Amino acid sequence: MTTVSAPLLAPTRLDRLADGVHAFVQPDGGWCLNNAGLVVGDDTALLVDTAATEERATALRKAVQRVVPDGPDHLVNTHFHGDHTYGNSQFTPRARVIASARTRADSEEAGLHMQHLWPDVRWGETPLTLPTLTFEGELTLHLGSLRAELRDVGPAHTASDVVVWVPERSTVLTGDLVWSGVTPYVLMGSLSGSLRALSELRALRPEIVVPGHGPVGGAELLDETEAYLRWIGEVAERGKRDRLTVLDLARRTPLGAFSHLVDPERLVGNLHRAYAELDGLEPGARLDIVASFGEMAEFHGGVPACHA
Repeated sequence: MTTVSAPLLAPTRLDRLADGVHAFVQPDGGWCLNNAGLVVGDDTALLVDTAATEERATALRKAVQRVVPDGPDHLVNTHFHGDHTYGNSQFTPRARVIASARTRADSEEAGLHMQHLWPDVRWGETPLTLPTLTFEGELTLHLGSLRAELRDVGPAHTASDVVVWVPERSTVLTGDLVWSGVTPYVLMGSLSGSLRALSELRALRPEIVVPGHGPVGGAELLDETEAYLRWIGEVAERGKRDRLTVLDLARRTPLGAFSHLVDPERLVGNLHRAYAELDGLEPGARLDIVASFGEMAEFHGGVPACHA
């Protein structure tokens, strides 16, 4: 199945969500089409995530420069996946790239692996640009009158997932912990960890939620993501009881209330993680990603299309 890049779908502007908070949302939010965010304080700016290809990262940089002409001072990578990190070089060396220690290690190990999954995409020049400042747990950046509180709430989507909480604007930028109209994906992280992390976010009482993929919303996005993940847990328990393989279970499972979500084939990877945790695997412990992706492609009828 050919996965050639589609025409550029990324917006050419940042949408203002609140005073000093902007979002760059790439529809429809499917594979490789992630969101980014910009937090602008009195004299300091923070970018949250970048984009998958040179073309899309360039569009993001130009949009950011219309708000912050000199570009951001800081750049946070919420996790290691290439759609959130490959555009880092568009913003360095001015911006210091920040991530959790685990995310930096995983980024270095993964390299440009996503490009091998979809070799026909027009990736352009996306040199691996690793974080130069890492932390564990929490880190607060003071952007003048605004604070950006970085919290590692993983394992969730991956083994380490950083969210950015802006308390003065009641806004949280979640990376791929939260999804909007798009199927969540926890193969590389944890089902139970994702549910715990969502509870942590709910305790913040955010009014604005910028998900990793899909349209911006409010706290209802936490509920929608949680509902899907709890359903995955219930489906996995039934599959285990009936001694079904993940692929057989996925083929027998109607999506029901979740049939409208983009990229439904992620069901396969999510069930692999749920099965592993039912077998006692620790949250965030590694699974065979290549084998799972192969089963997902078999379920889907081909490699899912990356529209970056």
